[in-house]
Formats: sequence, C-alpha cells, structure tokens
Amino acid sequence: MNQTQRALIIFPTYNERENIEKIVHAVLPLDPRINVLIVDDNSPDGTGNIADRLSEQEEKVFVLHRQNKQGLGRAYIAGFKWAIEQKFDLIFEMDADFSHGPEYIKDFLREIQTHDLVIGSRYISGVNVINWPIGRLLLSYYANAYTRIITGLPLRDATGGFKCFRRKVLETIDLDNVKANGYSFQIEISMRAWKKGFKIKEIPIVFVDRIAGSSKMSKRIVREAIWMVWWMRIKSIFGQMG
Repeated sequence: MNQTQRALIIFPTYNERENIEKIVHAVLPLDPRINVLIVDDNSPDGTGNIADRLSEQEEKVFVLHRQNKQGLGRAYIAGFKWAIEQKFDLIFEMDADFSHGPEYIKDFLREIQTHDLVIGSRYISGVNVINWPIGRLLLSYYANAYTRIITGLPLRDATGGFKCFRRKVLETIDLDNVKANGYSFQIEISMRAWKKGFKIKEIPIVFVDRIAGSSKMSKRIVREAIWMVWWMRIKSIFGQMG
C-alpha cells in the first residue's frame, strides 16, 4: 500500500453538532494519511463553530464555510474542487452521522490501490441496512434497481454516498457540469466516472441509520432522483455523460 498518498475525507454538514467532533476523532487515528475537510452550510446549530475549533486543534482538519444550505451535491463539488487544488491523492465522500462506519475505511484504502473509484455498497451482499423503516428500505432498494435498468450503470448501490476516488477521476469529470444535487448526485457522479472508463469496485458495508440528528431525506430529493435518471439516460445516448 502506498504510504505516501494523502487521503481526504469530506464531511458535508448541516446541523451535525452532535456528531461532527466524534466522527472526526474516530477517523483520524485510523491511518496517518487521513485528513478531514468539513463543508458546513452555515448550520444554525453551531456545527461550523465546532468545526473551526477542531481545525484549530488539529492540523489535519480543514473547514469550508458556505453561506447557506445549497444541497448535498453542491457541498461535495466544493469539497472536490478544494481537494484537487490541494493535490490530495485519495478523496472520500462520507456521512458525518456514523451511518457510514469508520471501520470500513481500511477496506477502501486497500481496494483503491487497484481501482479508480471504490463504493461502499449496502446491496452487494444481500440487504445490509439497520434501523430503516421497511418503506424507506424498499424505496432505496427498488430505486437502485430502477437506476440500473434505466441508465445501465452496473452498480448494486448507485445511490450510496460512501465513496473513495482517485484524484484523476474528479479531475477528469467536468464538475461544473454536474446537474444533480440531492441523492441522485451519487448516481450522476458514478455514472460520469463509469462512462469515462474508470475502474469501479463495490465493497460490502453495513449501513446504520443515524442515532443523532435528523435525516436530510425529503420528497423533493426523491422526485429529483426519479427524473434525473432519465436525463442521464438521454445524455448517455448522445455521449454527453463523460
């Protein structure tokens, strides 16, 4: 494993004061290559202030403050651009609420040595989701099946948000042209990587729904995902998803 690589975990936050300090302290000791970027959307609960304090205390913690809540996709785009500018080699997407277990980071770091994008999958080895109501679980599972059928994207968990990219993947994608902003952002960013021929690997994870804070899922996000997969299909037909 390449010990000279610099890894960055991006945590997009909005009202995560109950989680952010715990998750930062959970991930930093896992590997000396790990750094953290907190992208906070002006959280009214003071998450941004906690992030600033963590950054002052720990040289491997960085913070981007945005003026208002602009959505998950825009937060990650801002984080990706910052990571590219700072020349990080490996760039993670990860939730700050412990639904993505820090214990899987070692698996990502191993698999990214032979792949360009590694995705933590809830559905690659059965259904591995804890604490979701059956309605939300079925919605997620069949949304992924729907996505595979419409777009052809060969992933079991296209909507999953636990990812690790090699920097070259994000440098190659036109980030300013990424349209989706909700959970369909995860589909679009993976599809763009796939269409460019990058090597993608899904690894099994167990997703545990948050125990603190509140979910960001909404009906608007679901509606966006429904029509966005058709937009991606059309763009793909005309060779515009690279």
